[in-house]
Amino acid sequence: MIDQSAFLKMLTDKGITFYTGVPDSYLNGFCTQLAGLPQERHIIAANEGNAIAIAAGHYFATGEIPLVYMQNSGMGNAMNPLLSLTDRNVYSVPMLLLIGWRGEPGTNDHPQHDRQGKIVTELLELWDIPYIIASEKEIESQVDWAVCEAKRRKLPTAIIARKGTFGKSEKENIADDSYELSREEAIEETLNLMPADTIYVATTGRATRELFYLREKRREKHDNDILNVGAMGHASSIALGLALADKRHYIVCLDGDAAAIMHMGAMAVNAKSSPPNLLHMVLNNGAHESVGGQPSAGHFMNLTKAAQAAGYRTFDRQVENRVDLKAAIALFQKEQGPFFIDMRIHKGLRGTLPPLHVSYVTLIKEFTDNRK
Repeated sequence: MIDQSAFLKMLTDKGITFYTGVPDSYLNGFCTQLAGLPQERHIIAANEGNAIAIAAGHYFATGEIPLVYMQNSGMGNAMNPLLSLTDRNVYSVPMLLLIGWRGEPGTNDHPQHDRQGKIVTELLELWDIPYIIASEKEIESQVDWAVCEAKRRKLPTAIIARKGTFGKSEKENIADDSYELSREEAIEETLNLMPADTIYVATTGRATRELFYLREKRREKHDNDILNVGAMGHASSIALGLALADKRHYIVCLDGDAAAIMHMGAMAVNAKSSPPNLLHMVLNNGAHESVGGQPSAGHFMNLTKAAQAAGYRTFDRQVENRVDLKAAIALFQKEQGPFFIDMRIHKGLRGTLPPLHVSYVTLIKEFTDNRK
């Protein structure tokens, strides 16, 4: 693994002092290094397109090249501002992109990363973004090349990070006791409080794995569950589509704080569409826990008031324990939805939870067959 402190010094020596992006497990060592910077030099963005725009604003104000980091899955969010705002025919903005390469061919990654992993370099070529694949032995000369190329062309240049190059092999498990329930406990409590035929949509990351293995532990089927293993930030939109089409069942979206914030406009659309059977619950630990525990804005903002402003019905406050959760779900079942719960949970990962190795084709077939 590249020495992250030395890498950051290389960047600083080249005049790169501003960083923004969305945390990625392949970049967690680098992200941890950035955590020590003052806020004006490092912004964890809501999504990757947001990060490109923040970086462009920094360049407009200072003339200095910024760095944007992301997982390759976020390249879709970044595409529009990269091809319009930063393009040579618009504002011609130089910046460095540090991209974690999930789904690299030959690495046997999860299926949701395969397609995007295969086309990373093709996309960069199509977007006219020069790139280099990071090497521990050559990183200093690679940084020199990337910065010079960005300056020369006045356009983005990319450094691609393979597994283990910029990230620790094991993510640190940062647990706390700030709130009564863990994410897994909050999910199980919800399963206990809702009818057995309730349909669940679980957001990207740990929520999908925990819902899956809770079903296994409880000896229950998976045919009422949609595991949104990719498409971060879109779980509540999947839930909306389900709720509008199937009014016979409750639909519960088990969302994450960083995921909900990533595409927060969906909340307004969900509320405006007014499905009475939709419960949108954000499991809010204030962290990007699935990729390393970097802080999100989840505990900074009042999601309950944001949901009220968007048009949801809500509990009168954030939910912090089992008693609150029982009361909030009872209120949803009485008043109907769309209903929103900001479920405050503590950080911490259960180390014994195995990776999710399942056939998604089989899972969705079971789900759709159960609707017939």
